[in-house]
Amino acid sequence: MNVVKGRFIGVGVGPGDPELLTVKAWRLIQHAGVLSFLTNDQGESQARRIALEAIELAVGEQTEIPIYMPMLKARNLANQAYDQGAKAIAEQLDKGLDVVFLCEGDPLFYGSFSYLLERLQGEYSCEVVPGISSINAAAACLTQPLTMLKESFAVLNGRHSDEQILAGLNQYDSLVIMKAGQARPRILALLEQSGRQGEAKYLEYIGRDNQKIVSDLSRLDRVAGPYFSLFVVARGQGRENQ
Repeated sequence: MNVVKGRFIGVGVGPGDPELLTVKAWRLIQHAGVLSFLTNDQGESQARRIALEAIELAVGEQTEIPIYMPMLKARNLANQAYDQGAKAIAEQLDKGLDVVFLCEGDPLFYGSFSYLLERLQGEYSCEVVPGISSINAAAACLTQPLTMLKESFAVLNGRHSDEQILAGLNQYDSLVIMKAGQARPRILALLEQSGRQGEAKYLEYIGRDNQKIVSDLSRLDRVAGPYFSLFVVARGQGRENQ
């Protein structure tokens, strides 16, 4: 008798505030037989922490598949971690069990889920439950529209080159520069070079207890920041005339 394979479900848990979990995400987490998520070298998982209340109210027993992810620029170790994680997930899927993968923000927007999806979707049924991204959460924290009417908008990240970031700053009305962390000093210099430092705001750990917002970038030290940080850059001028 053939066992029907389980589903691999990427669930976005949002940027940090547990109350931003969608009803669908909460329900799937509560009823999941198997949960998976990334961890750091201390065994801690930001995604699991965000979803903790739903996990603690789970219906039935749950198996967990933590995937240790080294935070290094070199991708070989990360790819090995995804390979091993996909193998462990596949073992549960082959038993007919659904596996819910917890992903910060949205699973398909810079989401770790995407790398597992590449490895599994050819063999298994895959689904996605969208989550609130850090971009949307940042705009909400600032009570500031990201873009309106004729304004252009782009998303860059700290891994882009100086030329790419500067071109974006010169071309688009509004930008979000994600994964600012190690690139923070460089991004600050580029904002100043482009003349847009006064239009930018900096946010860390959006939606969490240690959230930080800096509106005056002249007060922001030109040193590396945390991984979970970004810049919002918006002209926001003359919108009433568009």
